[in-house]
Amino acid sequence: MATVLITGANRGIGIELVRIFSENDWTVLACCRKPEEAQALADLASKSSQIEILPLDVSDATSATNLAEMLKDKTVDFLVNNAGIMGGERQGATDMDFDAWGEAFRINTMAPLRMVQVLLTNLRRSTSPKIATISSQMGALNRESAGAYAYRSSKAAVNKVMQTLACEMAMDGFIITLFHPGWVQTDMGGSQADITAVESATGLFNKMAALTADDNGRFYKWNGEEHPW
Repeated sequence: MATVLITGANRGIGIELVRIFSENDWTVLACCRKPEEAQALADLASKSSQIEILPLDVSDATSATNLAEMLKDKTVDFLVNNAGIMGGERQGATDMDFDAWGEAFRINTMAPLRMVQVLLTNLRRSTSPKIATISSQMGALNRESAGAYAYRSSKAAVNKVMQTLACEMAMDGFIITLFHPGWVQTDMGGSQADITAVESATGLFNKMAALTADDNGRFYKWNGEEHPW
């Protein structure tokens, strides 16, 4: 049975990915900052022996290292970097919350690479290691739109980080991809968004489960279509 580790697993797309992966016979390591407050995730785990909830603050180096220590003898076949934040309410050209912008980079851009580094030994134990990072089309440089400077720039940056990593690790058999999850009805996306978290996660899983070496370094939409950069 293959093992997937999912960050930001306590709500929205994250918890739906936990559910769908477990229903498709994956062992799921579901990570979130405060497991004691993640009641919905606990309820899901109580119905499946394949789900293990683990504490993780992706922005904290010690927390990530502690997770790696807990998992030192385990194989991780798939890392899904799902945890992310919007980056504060003030994201304008003339009114920017720079502290919140920095936090957006720590969580949206730096943390995915941190997770790869701390779990690299676990991933190398797999016969087909895969990494998927939930990004956004708001970070695609080919799209022209205004506002959300912190969010857009942090997602554009993680796109480049993962594209570069895919180039470097291809010879080691890694498949590294990025995904735009759609405009999703979550706390971040809002109630007026286009699709539900279930629809997004289902599409994401279908593409993630079918990844091959030809997908390495590519950026996909939730429905499996390739997204321009």
